[in-house]
Amino acid sequence: MRSEFLPFSTPTIEDAEINEVVDSLKSGWITTGPKVKRFEEEFRAYVGAPFAVPLSSATAGLHLTLLALKFQEGDEVITTPMTFASTVSICVLCGLKPVLVDIEPGTLNLDVSRVREKITSRTRAIIPVHFAGQPCDMDPIFALAREFGLTVIEDAAHAAGTEYKGRRIGSLDSVSIFSFHPNKNITTGEGGMVCTPDEALAEEVSLLKFHGMSREAWKRFAASGTPNYDIVLPGFKYNMMDIQAAIGIHQLPKLDGFIDRRTEIAHFYNEQLADVAELCLPAYAPYPQRHAWHLYTPLVKIERLAIDRDGFMAKLKELNIGSGLHYKAVHRHAWYRANLPQPEHALPNADYASDRILSLPLFPKMTEDDARDVVEAVKTVIARNRT
Repeated sequence: MRSEFLPFSTPTIEDAEINEVVDSLKSGWITTGPKVKRFEEEFRAYVGAPFAVPLSSATAGLHLTLLALKFQEGDEVITTPMTFASTVSICVLCGLKPVLVDIEPGTLNLDVSRVREKITSRTRAIIPVHFAGQPCDMDPIFALAREFGLTVIEDAAHAAGTEYKGRRIGSLDSVSIFSFHPNKNITTGEGGMVCTPDEALAEEVSLLKFHGMSREAWKRFAASGTPNYDIVLPGFKYNMMDIQAAIGIHQLPKLDGFIDRRTEIAHFYNEQLADVAELCLPAYAPYPQRHAWHLYTPLVKIERLAIDRDGFMAKLKELNIGSGLHYKAVHRHAWYRANLPQPEHALPNADYASDRILSLPLFPKMTEDDARDVVEAVKTVIARNRT
């Protein structure tokens, strides 16, 4: 057994990020300033988006996007149950009705073939989630959106660096919302980005993020600015800070290397665990893509074991191996059971995954010995708990 605990994830923060944060603190630009603008421009260029708006979180990005689209109370949005609750919670808080569509059993992405049957006269948007960093099949989603006049909002929280058929997520004809939480592929501590080809939408989101002030309102404190300002609409306080962007501008150039290392570890897991009958390993989508490997999420076949998934995670922890739960399906949480009840067996693939899924350690600083320790611990727990 390992002598030290291996966490499920830890960010790769190096001297360049630390020094840039210190520079921000010394410069006086602590909140939104020139480094936020720089990160915005560099991230926009990386993904290939015409417009980008940096924010305090991806949740803030979805909130402001839904408000900017001016949907009406009771309008419906189609999304997946296999996501963090914020994807659905923000829809509810905006007065919208989330309509859940089941997932594919292998990729755990939205099952696009089941979307059409859920579209009604009240449907306004489809929100696919690129689960674990693998892209959803976007072409048929866009085809449905064109046919029914719907907006596509990509929950790209897992998908910085993900590619679909040769194009980076963030460059498609949709709104894409990214997360820079500490366990994501790159981090700004907390933070998010809305990317879109729609200049008017980007402008509206930018106004909403900071009290309804203009996009360049931060310049009023610069030598070239003016202290006067105007509020053009009621807004929120969702702006990214320079001390966050200071981290991001050094994380972004490392993203491709981070993904390469994550991919190596994921492939090692696939090779070493391929013959373990008690696991369902993550499946690859059949279309051309680049998987960002934000998460590595096998399903534990609990019917073959004397312990459930939570017990499996506890046994790993006893062997000093951390794990994560991504995710308990949204409709299985107490509030949604009460307020968004699903017919029995309506989401069988999501139900199956929800009871069995876990996330194994996956982050760039992991060593080969770390990865071998994970595999050994997984096999040990299974060997000790077979029925």
